[in-house]
Amino acid sequence: RVAITAGRKAGLPQKFKKLLVPGKIQHILCTGNLCLRETYDYLKNIASDVHVVRGDFDMNTNYPDQKVVTVGQFKIGLMHGHQVVPWGNHDAIAMIRRQLDVDVMISGNTHKLEAYEKDNKFYINPGSVTGAYSPLERESNPSFILMDIQATTLVTYVYSLVNEEMEVKKIEFKKQSALEE
Repeated sequence: RVAITAGRKAGLPQKFKKLLVPGKIQHILCTGNLCLRETYDYLKNIASDVHVVRGDFDMNTNYPDQKVVTVGQFKIGLMHGHQVVPWGNHDAIAMIRRQLDVDVMISGNTHKLEAYEKDNKFYINPGSVTGAYSPLERESNPSFILMDIQATTLVTYVYSLVNEEMEVKKIEFKKQSALEE
């Protein structure tokens, strides 16, 4: 399992803490804005394999702007998203995905939860695990994503808290072979 998060605001919702426990998640992919070392340490306690890219509020300059991570048969691109102009633009994100040559592109910054397929590739914006404010959205509900990868199938579980109630959506993406593309 892979957990995908984005931070900035303090305080992980209790309902999420019950799902993000050590031993159940092998990888964490974070789109940045951890801001505090304690947040990174918390993620590292959940999974030993933590990948973080630098957000526009991160002081840690050791985090890269972009990163490619391979999990199973999937190449996954990771970036914060403040580099995309205009923010959250699907075409601009697709261009970066092509440059990174990945099957799945994960970007954040807008705090708008999205998971969609386009041109036989998969795109994810995990929103904000803490529900941090977004100038682009009237409301920002806390959200994160778990991915289960089996061979060429990626099952995405999208978790969000709406009015303190947990909502879960399941999205399946099948990677096409080079012959099918």
